[in-house]
Amino acid sequence: MVSSQAKTVTDYLNSLQEDRREIISELRQLILDNLPQGYEETMNWGMISYEVPLNRYPETYNKQPLNYIALASQKNYCSLYLMCVYQEAGKMGRLVKAFKAANKKLNMGKSCIRFKSLDDLPLETIAEIIASTSVSDFIAEYEQAREQRGTC
Repeated sequence: MVSSQAKTVTDYLNSLQEDRREIISELRQLILDNLPQGYEETMNWGMISYEVPLNRYPETYNKQPLNYIALASQKNYCSLYLMCVYQEAGKMGRLVKAFKAANKKLNMGKSCIRFKSLDDLPLETIAEIIASTSVSDFIAEYEQAREQRGTC
């Protein structure tokens, strides 16, 4: 996985080749347009990250903010991390159905959707999924998942 050393989102975007910058910038705007209030855009883990700030929820297992969404340009593709999809089975099912309905191939790793262009993604469904989880709900889902794993 490629990890950027950029300290700001602007620096990260400026470090990308023009074609990748355009893809990442457009998807970033879709995220910002649909992101519920309370999440914060940062550079974390070497990518653009949308997180629950530590001043809102400091009790994470690794002392890092809860990551809701992340966006990155990798060597051979771009990655979109939708953490809420992994915490709620209904959202995963919705995402899979949207890819099938749009006749698009879902190229999904353990924690990311890999894509080469925005045409590879069902953007309307992704926007709806992004908008669907408030910070409070995301924290509750996180706590429930940790409880189920016996790690709280």
